[in-house]
Amino acid sequence: MASVVRKIISTAKAPGAIGPYSQAVLVDHTMYISGQLGMEPQSGSLVAGGVANEARQALVNMGEILKAANCDYNNVVKTTVLLASMDDFATVNEVYKEFFSKNFPARAAYQVAALPKGGKVEIEAIAVLGPITESNL
Repeated sequence: MASVVRKIISTAKAPGAIGPYSQAVLVDHTMYISGQLGMEPQSGSLVAGGVANEARQALVNMGEILKAANCDYNNVVKTTVLLASMDDFATVNEVYKEFFSKNFPARAAYQVAALPKGGKVEIEAIAVLGPITESNL
């Protein structure tokens, strides 16, 4: 049986892990991106301005991790959005559409009791690497 290749993906252009985990792990052609908060990479602090700014920064951070693996938002096939308040669902959706505009990834969204650093939103993703050919069944 052939071995499976596992590669840790890391970039200084996204916040470092704040615990014992990797920014992303690539297994063959599937990349699992850890939840991204709306943190500025340099300071490690949440951006100011509320949930929209946090969501935007979280997705920018995700984009930097995607770039580190030579792909982009089009390679994302699944996301999970964690919200401190479901009241922010519509606001986060508006920001989300700035990054995913068509052929949206599958997604789940949950309200959670709390997020690290007091964040209002955290977004994780699964991406597939390689050329993407769209097909609608």
